[in-house]
Amino acid sequence: MNHDSTTGGAPRGEDVVSTHSVFGAPCWVSLTSRDLQATQEFYTAVLGWRWRTAKLGEHFRIALAGGVPVAGIAAVASMWQMAVAWTPYFAVRDADVAVSRVRERGGTAAVGPLSFPPGRAALLADRDGATFGIWQGDLVTNWEAWRQAAPTFARLHTRDAFDAAMFYGEILDWATGEPGCCEVEYDGGEVLLRSEGDVVARIDSGAVEAAPDPSVRPHWQIHFTVTEVPACARAAEKHGGSVLREDGEREAILRDADGAQFTVTARGVCC
Repeated sequence: MNHDSTTGGAPRGEDVVSTHSVFGAPCWVSLTSRDLQATQEFYTAVLGWRWRTAKLGEHFRIALAGGVPVAGIAAVASMWQMAVAWTPYFAVRDADVAVSRVRERGGTAAVGPLSFPPGRAALLADRDGATFGIWQGDLVTNWEAWRQAAPTFARLHTRDAFDAAMFYGEILDWATGEPGCCEVEYDGGEVLLRSEGDVVARIDSGAVEAAPDPSVRPHWQIHFTVTEVPACARAAEKHGGSVLREDGEREAILRDADGAQFTVTARGVCC
């Protein structure tokens, strides 16, 4: 098995710019897929994305929103018997240190760290089984442009938000006071992650570790900003996906034709 492919389109050295000023925040998202062509058609219809080839090979594509690279797609789910899912990647200073911290705290290092010049990536799982990635190095595009172009934020549904915040905070250097680190805010039963004042991630309690429904198990949910939520929901249904929940024009939880779950949030709606 070629483990390079299992990172699902982690950022590589294509039109890179420095992102060393941001640490601990989501900096990229990737999707594993069974059918690359079908996946491209679905997300073009639902999110209006365009596509370009990736240097990783014919099974990989880079998604573009308004010309900005926003996600990596890897058609490796069937080949490597991987789950079809969206995965967030978090910027770190040192991938080796982050992976060691994950293992020390009961998490799992599934893949890596692997070298993807000009950086390194690893695919990990927290101690409740939620999958996430880390990235050390430059990105495909400017971090702020990336975040505003499509992914608004990532939300972790887990058993205990405060326990999870401690785990991720120790891995990703949250609230350390160091330049570029993220700040943590406790808001009732939620934990908010802020970067330069903006909410870039949330952690919610309530997921069940052994739930039969994958949407109830601990997992990271990716939110994408869109202009019209109902139009995205109808496009998802028309192109083989489904709507799991729809909150009027504000937000909808969708599932693509492969089964990967994601959320669309109306532009201007607070995360």
